[in-house]
Amino acid sequence: MARANKADRLEPELRRLMGILIIGTSAALLDTTVVNVAIDSIKKSMDVPVSTIQWVNTGYLLALGMVIPLSAWAVGRFGAKRMWLFSLAAFLLGSVLSGAAWNIDSLITFRVLQGVGGGLLVPIMQTLLVQAAGAQRIGRVMAVVGMPAMVVPILGPFVGGLILSNLSWRWIFYINVPICLIAMVLAWRGLPDSTARAGKPLDVRGLLLLSPALAALLFGLSQVGAHGFGQVQVVGPLVIGTALLAVFVGHALRTAGPVVDVRLFAIRSFTGSGILLFVSGLSLYGVLMLLPLYYQQVGEYSALVTGLLLVPQGIGGLLTRGAAGRLTDRVGPRPVVVAGMLLTAVGTLPYALGQAHPNNLLLGVCLVVRGAGLGAATVSVMAAAFQGMQPALIPHASSATRILQQVGGSFGTALLAVVLQSQLAHHPDDTAGRAAAFGATFLWTIGFALLSLGPVLLLPRRPWRKAAADAPVEPTAAVGAPGAK
Repeated sequence: MARANKADRLEPELRRLMGILIIGTSAALLDTTVVNVAIDSIKKSMDVPVSTIQWVNTGYLLALGMVIPLSAWAVGRFGAKRMWLFSLAAFLLGSVLSGAAWNIDSLITFRVLQGVGGGLLVPIMQTLLVQAAGAQRIGRVMAVVGMPAMVVPILGPFVGGLILSNLSWRWIFYINVPICLIAMVLAWRGLPDSTARAGKPLDVRGLLLLSPALAALLFGLSQVGAHGFGQVQVVGPLVIGTALLAVFVGHALRTAGPVVDVRLFAIRSFTGSGILLFVSGLSLYGVLMLLPLYYQQVGEYSALVTGLLLVPQGIGGLLTRGAAGRLTDRVGPRPVVVAGMLLTAVGTLPYALGQAHPNNLLLGVCLVVRGAGLGAATVSVMAAAFQGMQPALIPHASSATRILQQVGGSFGTALLAVVLQSQLAHHPDDTAGRAAAFGATFLWTIGFALLSLGPVLLLPRRPWRKAAADAPVEPTAAVGAPGAK
């Protein structure tokens, strides 16, 4: 038993790599939620309408989505370490310039630069860690590196409220400077040098199809809150994005080196993980939008207090991630994901009751349960996406999973925003009416969480075994291939 436990441990070199990369991605993850809190302050400071100020977030989102497809090629062409440092430098420069912006046009431009850096960080991090960890430890690695993705968005509103209560909105961006500088120094000294494959051609045609497709989809979804799904401002970009995406898929299937290899979806476990990553936008990202609004509109709490009330969800995520990673490596991802999604539904149930004066202590306990479920499910889904994958395919899988998360998150936020608006329109504009509207919307999220149990059947029902390493999964593998059970 002692030998087995020792074998399960992560080497100091791998732990060091994980720590370096976590610090780097934390800045980008924190930035998104913190900026959301500051939008109203920026709007008042620059005296611009809502239709203009929304581009502070939309510009960042579009830039982030458009550069994700580049990550797999860039890592191979220039090496992961160089691209990691470039991404941090771009995000740092964008942060400094955003804080010093003199008008709304300059702020939007500098946020685009931030998005370029932020869009590359997560897929590069996943590529480095999956290649370093190997298939048998991927669950534990995902448990550790996924902590910022769970905790930072929860703490973001609190940090943003704290800054705005004491400093100018410009410090929302300046807070990234020390984080990025520390991350760059650590990366320069601690990241292993990776070999660049000079001469590897870029799939320009694929990039010119996929990047605009993602931009159109993300833009269309970002307009849902203001216009609803049926308006041309939303339908037009969604139709264009879907058409470009379909053309890209056809192109990628005929191309030897596509910018993102869609043949990965021939692997059953990767397809199941991809569907779950997209659907998680409804139960994770959409709810991250709902919860602060619930406390502010129903409970009438300030942004600072709201941030504090949301902390238990991050605590719940921390409590289960380690155990979920170990269980995923030992028993397989399927049972862990099922348990996680059921916990998520149970933890959301009290919010769906529509009570005008809920017990905050009870809701805090439920947030711990909800965070525990989400943390466990997310770890196992991400681990399943990379199980048994050849090293050469890992950059493509990192890009694909990040695209699915980004588009799924935007779709989930947009859909729940429409549901909430519809519910608010059909209830009185008082505390009880708003509570009932939010309750009905939270009920939708429970349904989405339960609906996601279907694609779980595509995930491996057993862990990836060392013996299977002799038969790595190919992107053209059949459903019954190793790692796709």
